[in-house]
Amino acid sequence: MAEKGKIVIATGKRKTSIARAIIKPGEGRVWINGVPLEIWPIELAKLKMYEPLVLVGDLWKKVDIYVNVKGGGYMSQADAVRMALAKGLLAYAGNNEELRRVFTEYDRYMLSGDPRRTEPEKWGRYSARRRWQKSYR
Repeated sequence: MAEKGKIVIATGKRKTSIARAIIKPGEGRVWINGVPLEIWPIELAKLKMYEPLVLVGDLWKKVDIYVNVKGGGYMSQADAVRMALAKGLLAYAGNNEELRRVFTEYDRYMLSGDPRRTEPEKWGRYSARRRWQKSYR
């Protein structure tokens, strides 16, 4: 399934977060910004990052994964890491069609990305849509 000494680099983006994952043969360790995934402080984000590892089966126990993520908030970073892990494990498995189908059936944004972005603020307003209130009329 995977050759010895193979190294895969994958990226994932969500909003303004960018994650870069390096996957190489090892013994199933995962680090996010130098912190092991098992002791990641935010529980909900940790569960979100574990999803592709659970879906892929025993393949992730044969590789070491180093992820560097920056930008955005903690859930946006978790989504970016999740996408980088899914893309990287799929590439490491040799673009296995069965694995691709499992990922897309679970959540199609795992491989394709979410195109939604923040709308820019317009001039003379508080935010993108909110306007000044009028008290007359």
